[in-house]
Amino acid sequence: MITSVHNPKVQAIRKLQTQAKARRDMQAFVIEGVRLAEEALRGGWEAQLVLFTDQLDERGKVVLDGIAARGVPVEQVTDAVMKTISETETTQGILVVLGLHPLSIPTILDFALILDGLRDPGNLGTILRTASAAGVQTALLAPKCVDAFAPKVLRAGMGAHFRLPIHQLGWNGISRILKDPGSKLRIYLADPTAGIPYTQADFHSPAAIIIGGEAGGAGPESFSLADEKVHIPMPGDSESLNAAIAASILIFEVVRQRVI
Repeated sequence: MITSVHNPKVQAIRKLQTQAKARRDMQAFVIEGVRLAEEALRGGWEAQLVLFTDQLDERGKVVLDGIAARGVPVEQVTDAVMKTISETETTQGILVVLGLHPLSIPTILDFALILDGLRDPGNLGTILRTASAAGVQTALLAPKCVDAFAPKVLRAGMGAHFRLPIHQLGWNGISRILKDPGSKLRIYLADPTAGIPYTQADFHSPAAIIIGGEAGGAGPESFSLADEKVHIPMPGDSESLNAAIAASILIFEVVRQRVI
């Protein structure tokens, strides 16, 4: 049993929880709780280490056994140690270190999402959860977005990370993917006031939607990539919508047009 907060494994996990650079350098990230552990196990993600406490319930023990059966190191820790490395107020008694290997982007894209300047972890996680539910094929995060594998994003995503290809790329990489002639994507930029109403856009054809950040909106790179701007009409006295709400409306308009 690990009883010291100075244990090297505990220190490494703390860095993964708090530092995006550590996640990039170690190519790993941390999930907490039974549900996310179940999702990771179901999705076949590479677990590197599991820590648990005696608070783990029966459902959690099933997950723990399933991960251990793959030969992954499993170690019990004290409640005090778990509290030190946990990013939640109430732990469920299980924490898993996973390899940072996002799902592959499909060769031919029909429905893509680009996020530019999203800084709020809760908003980003909510958008990723919505994208996963709507069948978006990939979410591409521009350089100024918050780290997609940060703890708060993972919690808000509710398992979306294990079903949706999520990649943080430079603008050259994003442009190369979107402009691939095989996909024939039409790129729509969400704008608070400019462009056509979103219901008039033709989302039946392959489409990519760019959502700008909460404060500054989309940057110049997004404007240069976009083929067309769309907006969500707002007859009320408001300048803009929350980024997650706007993204949800646009994403499910694509679903509405293609399903109905």
